[in-house]
Formats: sequence, C-alpha cells, structure tokens
Amino acid sequence: MIEELLLDITNKVNLKFYRRIFSVVKEREGSLTAMEVFSLEVIHAMGEPTISEFAEFIGISRPGASYKVASLMQKGYIIKEVSADDKREFRLRLTDKYHDYFGMYEDGLKESVRDKLSILSAAEKEHLEQYLTQLSRDLDEE
Repeated sequence: MIEELLLDITNKVNLKFYRRIFSVVKEREGSLTAMEVFSLEVIHAMGEPTISEFAEFIGISRPGASYKVASLMQKGYIIKEVSADDKREFRLRLTDKYHDYFGMYEDGLKESVRDKLSILSAAEKEHLEQYLTQLSRDLDEE
C-alpha cells in the first residue's frame, strides 16, 4: 500500500511538473523547447554542475552539452561562472529569469506540503522527516 501511495504522489507531482513545462513552452521565437526545459531542471537538480558533469549525467557528448548550454545562455536562463575550486572549469548557474519562471511551482509545492503537514503532531513530523531523509539518501546511492 505504501508503495502505491508513493507512486501516486510521484505521478501527481510529475503531472504538475509537466503542466508547468507546457505552460512555459510556447510556440514563438526565442521560447524554450521541452528539451531545454528538461535541461534546466537537470541543471537545477544537480546544483551548479560543470558542462562535463551535465553532459555525463544526461548521456551526451561535451560538445552536445555545450550547444545546449549556449542556447540556454543566449535565452538568458543560465550563466557560466568560473569555478571556485578549479579556475579552468565553469559552473552552470541559473539566472533570475529561470527562478522567475520556474520558482513559482516550487514555492507552490512547498506551500501545499506545509499546509498538509499542519495536521501532524511534532513527533509525527519528525518521524516523517527522518524517513524521507533516509529515503533521499538511499536514492542518492542508487
């Protein structure tokens, strides 16, 4: 039963995500393609990856990733910043334009979850947080 509930929640979150993608992707000059939106989401989830890390994660060549990055930079959604660790590398950072368009969904999801959690006791919230933290760690290891 728990597995089915987690799948149901995941599907609902995904549907909201896809709705957001289709609301952002418009058929006009300079708009984002669906693949560009997914690329932005990967960059967001990875937390300022290098172009090589991004390329490796999505399974494309570095030149292919550089092409995607150049397009997203031209449209104003990401910038490249010199890495603090290695001055030869660049980190991909999302711009305010990205956060203006995409942050609304994340903020809405957080608010919705906060509202739902208000019915739980402090002990129940702590237990749920511990479980979700462990689940997150386990998923990182896969």
